[in-house]
Amino acid sequence: MGNDIIANMITAIRNANLGRAETVEVPATNLTRNIAKILLREGFIESFSEHQENKNSFLIFILKYRGKKRKPYITTLRRISKPGLRIYSNYQEIPRVLGGTGIVILSTSRGIITDREARQKQVGGEILCYVW
Repeated sequence: MGNDIIANMITAIRNANLGRAETVEVPATNLTRNIAKILLREGFIESFSEHQENKNSFLIFILKYRGKKRKPYITTLRRISKPGLRIYSNYQEIPRVLGGTGIVILSTSRGIITDREARQKQVGGEILCYVW
């Protein structure tokens, strides 16, 4: 098995949501930091911070829940482009998730951005994941 950092991060967040955990710890890389910034900006997580232990850096996400039943803000995270099958799209063909309610996170020549930003900047790229 390879090291798919994004899939590991998505799985950790998904498992924490199912267990109603407050925090999630994932290895810190530039890619995970940029995805975390997008999730924070779009309101899917409460906050995140970087923690260093020995020589390893970790991102600690504080997940966001609503109501007394603690329903998670992130209902679904889905990895699209995988190491064995990369999925690319130009800006005109970027899919809309739930009619624009969810977001698509893309890796472009201008960095890691959402589908709305990609359409605005008219830039396509690799579709990393869907979040809603």
